[in-house]
Amino acid sequence: LSIKTFVTRYSEGIIREALLREFKRGGQVYFLHNEVASIERMHEHLRRILPEARIVVGHGQMSERELERVMRDFTQQRANVLLCTTIIETGIDNPHANTMIINRAEKFGLAQLHQLRGRVGRSHHQAYAYLLTHDEGALNKQARQRLEAIQMMDQLGAGFYLAMHDLEIRGAGEVLGDNQSGEMQEVGFTMFSEMLTRAVAALKQGKEVDPAAPLALTSEINLHMPALLPADYASDVNERLTLYKRLADCSSADELTALHEELVDRFGELPEPARALLDGHRLRLLCKPLGISKLDVTAGQVVLQFSPETPIEPVRIINLVQKDRNCRLAGPDKLILKRQSTTLAERVVAVRDLVKRLAN
Repeated sequence: LSIKTFVTRYSEGIIREALLREFKRGGQVYFLHNEVASIERMHEHLRRILPEARIVVGHGQMSERELERVMRDFTQQRANVLLCTTIIETGIDNPHANTMIINRAEKFGLAQLHQLRGRVGRSHHQAYAYLLTHDEGALNKQARQRLEAIQMMDQLGAGFYLAMHDLEIRGAGEVLGDNQSGEMQEVGFTMFSEMLTRAVAALKQGKEVDPAAPLALTSEINLHMPALLPADYASDVNERLTLYKRLADCSSADELTALHEELVDRFGELPEPARALLDGHRLRLLCKPLGISKLDVTAGQVVLQFSPETPIEPVRIINLVQKDRNCRLAGPDKLILKRQSTTLAERVVAVRDLVKRLAN
């Protein structure tokens, strides 16, 4: 069963109620107090709150023989409360202990809280975890976010989502550096991934990485036709967003073809807007090597706008304009072709023909 998790202000009443509830069903309790210097004071405090409890204390500064005795008493149920430090974080499997109280939970990391919480709920009984804070007003933003995340993510298999929350809270580290935390969101994950891919490719080719170099060109395609995955074709919103991201990440015609086949296999024949979407991505891959930053296709003309880094020689563009009366230049970086194309297929053919003439 998933572990019911509660974040609450420290209260003797809550501690007593939680422990008595566990005792009444014959269970045991972990009370985690991660300060060896004051753990004996906490022991006396718990004995005053719950005189009926059988409490043993365990921490890492005890001798091996003494700690072994404490753990044996607890696992054999001669004691029903283990007052301990994070020494129980790993390797403890006691199906009788199904309530955990973590004192000053704001001092722990998100992964550590998740790991500690996993020490209970190891049988068919419902388990409970109480995360106690002492001064909510003094909690910083990150501590509050950690406690909110661990409370929300209490279902089975929540570890991955907690790791994602931890990444958002602390920031991602440097993949190729020695810093373990950072702020990837300063540039955004997509741009960071593109910069990393470019840097790795340059290093593989034996080239020097220039962080200030402009990122790879992304061509803007406008066919003046609806280009989307309709809701009646792929009904799940999250699934559509995933597919849009996968389309944007396709870097070759083969990848697009494979995704096209997957769409047909999963959802059926593509409707017109979906075909326009895939054709737009195919034209993007076609325009990118030629340094075409923008493509605008209407029923009467095709407009190409070139980036400053285009590999096309200016002489080739001038020769095309001189040979074809339907072509003309509009400024130093824009080429216009007059051509009637009312359907999607006609517009795609018009663009392919023009790009082919520029490339050859």
